[in-house]
Amino acid sequence: MSDKTVRTINPLSEEVIATYPLMSDEEAAATVKASHEAFLEWRLRSLDDRAEVMGAIGQALRASKEEFAQLMTREVGKLISDSRSEVDLVAAICDYTAEHGPKVLADEERSAEGATAYVVHAPIGVIYGIQPWNFPAYQAVRYSIASLMAGYGVLLKHAESCTGSGLFLRDLYERAGLPKGLFGVLIISHEQSDKIIENDLVRGITLTGSDRAGRAVAAKAGELVKKTVLELGSNDAYLILDDADLDLAIETCVAGRIYNNGQTCVNAKRFIVTEKNHDAFVEGYVDKFRAIEMGDPTDDAKKLGPLVSEAQRDQLHKQVEESVAKGARVLVGGEVPDRTGWFYPATVLVDVAPGQPAYDDELFGPAASIIRAKDDEDAMRIANDSRYGLGGGIFSRDVDRARELAAKYFDTGMIFINTFDVASPDLPFGGVKTSGYGREHGPEGLKEFVNVKSIKIG
Repeated sequence: MSDKTVRTINPLSEEVIATYPLMSDEEAAATVKASHEAFLEWRLRSLDDRAEVMGAIGQALRASKEEFAQLMTREVGKLISDSRSEVDLVAAICDYTAEHGPKVLADEERSAEGATAYVVHAPIGVIYGIQPWNFPAYQAVRYSIASLMAGYGVLLKHAESCTGSGLFLRDLYERAGLPKGLFGVLIISHEQSDKIIENDLVRGITLTGSDRAGRAVAAKAGELVKKTVLELGSNDAYLILDDADLDLAIETCVAGRIYNNGQTCVNAKRFIVTEKNHDAFVEGYVDKFRAIEMGDPTDDAKKLGPLVSEAQRDQLHKQVEESVAKGARVLVGGEVPDRTGWFYPATVLVDVAPGQPAYDDELFGPAASIIRAKDDEDAMRIANDSRYGLGGGIFSRDVDRARELAAKYFDTGMIFINTFDVASPDLPFGGVKTSGYGREHGPEGLKEFVNVKSIKIG
């Protein structure tokens, strides 16, 4: 055991929740080995057997919903309602996987030049997940349940801020019937993480985080010719076109910006509004943001909790200030409140333009960037003028045209028309450009890491 530790801190009270010792290199390697050894037996279990365990994990999550939700809110400051809905989402992922996994991963018989052939979806070993703090349950369940269903061993390096949630999940998995050691939690440093990637027993790596972290992990894995799946955040654009329903657009875009205290990769972040609607949208949006009250995230009446850390809060404020220095204007919010807890008010920026963090970068918190476009065509141009490409949205009464724009022109992995959403168990989740590559959820996610074997019988 190492003499170094990590701490979880309540963002509301700024008080330490718990302290955990970092693993030694030997302990970390033993966790990898235990996952691999459990995998050697788990891979031989039938798809139906594995599916039964996935279903049992979903039931266990629902049974532990309030306990898990309260823990997540203590660790990262998310609204208790968001924590509860997060548990509902991960339980639904388990249900989907249990129902569809056996069929999606089943052997496929094909005819190949007159011979009988089979396509087999085989697990290859241990998958290592490096996950962030903003969704302590979802980020870990999203990749682990699909990987476990496919027959892998799974490792989790969770963010320091939600260490307790990672351990809670491991224990819950095992209570639900997952073989002990198959899902291993690593409490390690970034330097130790590189050694896990290098471990011969680790065959794939998935990371959710910053594009900087993604580049580093992809480079390390690439040296070793190991597959990666990367989800690296975004600066999602929501287009309010000339024929948009403004009331719906304002209501939805407000909710999409402050969901999870604004700390979500697929939050609605840039609002690109045509000249026709710009002033009315701004007026309605600002009115609603001004009414958003900060407070205790366990109080159902509050709509905005604290950010996860002081560093996160300060980084957001720095981005807002730099944007203002380069020409943006703050219409509401924009000041760090003098109070205990790492709060940042709901903030609206207008006159947002290239060269400002509010235009170019991801603002990970409750700060909205409103950008004026000349017309619909210009709005789409601005939306795609980003190094990111995870999600986005279109508001238009002409749904057929919006769908065509989404399919042919919007350069992202996911588009929501006249709505905002985060994820669905049956739809692929992932992006393009520096938002990463690979897909999770749906049939695509279940097959992302498998070895697609061809077997031809002469």
